[in-house]
Amino acid sequence: MGHPPDQAGLPAIEMTGVAVSALLDPDTMVAEGINWTVNAGDYWVVAGMHGSGKSDFLMLTDGLMAPRQGCYRFFGEEMPIFEEARLKERLRLGLVFDGGQLFNHLTVAENVALPLRYHHNLSQGEAAAAVNELLECTELTPWAKSTPGALGRGWQKRVGLARALALKPEVLLVDNPLAGLDPRHVQWWLAFLDQLAQGHRLMGGRPVTLVVATSDAHPWKGHARQFANLRHRSFEVLGAWAQLEAASTELARELLTEPRQTE
Repeated sequence: MGHPPDQAGLPAIEMTGVAVSALLDPDTMVAEGINWTVNAGDYWVVAGMHGSGKSDFLMLTDGLMAPRQGCYRFFGEEMPIFEEARLKERLRLGLVFDGGQLFNHLTVAENVALPLRYHHNLSQGEAAAAVNELLECTELTPWAKSTPGALGRGWQKRVGLARALALKPEVLLVDNPLAGLDPRHVQWWLAFLDQLAQGHRLMGGRPVTLVVATSDAHPWKGHARQFANLRHRSFEVLGAWAQLEAASTELARELLTEPRQTE
């Protein structure tokens, strides 16, 4: 995907003095004073305890709502983007919802095909080859004709991932991907996201910039390259894993007290 030369070197995500409110209750503030830069090729984990507002933070980052205060730019474009003329820029960003947010009246293959059919105006047949490749890479081919309700939680999360990858985003936001999963699915997600960060064949070998929200930092050691923390209306950039372990803040200690297999 080509983009104007004046975008070269711009941060993928740049927040200056941003305040985030809750999507379902705009009067409730999740975090304030966020100053955060994500460069192309970064792999971030944003950790926070349950109820800290991680999902709201990702919703804002995805452009589903505007900051209460401050400025958020995505590759230099002010967010949120709702105008049709700027939609191409917005589609450089993908979001995997916690739980998938799937349509249960559609099959797995039809859920994955939705972005291609809606944004690229493809018929079911025209989208089939791309959908089949997405299902193969996420090991969902045996369930292509099943509805999401017939699948376990781990497989539903993969359907949400496959759908988010359909438009080959340059930046992928992933909400709580390991929550409630058994060790097999946990290891699959960690390995697959590593492949995306390094350059998966689905993306034509181009590394994807990753931002993952989680309630447990431990599984991401050796995978994510940068860490931040969200708690009590504060967003703290911690840096690499060694800096996270060395941090003396209560925020960091909460996430490093007791390793868990899943979130």
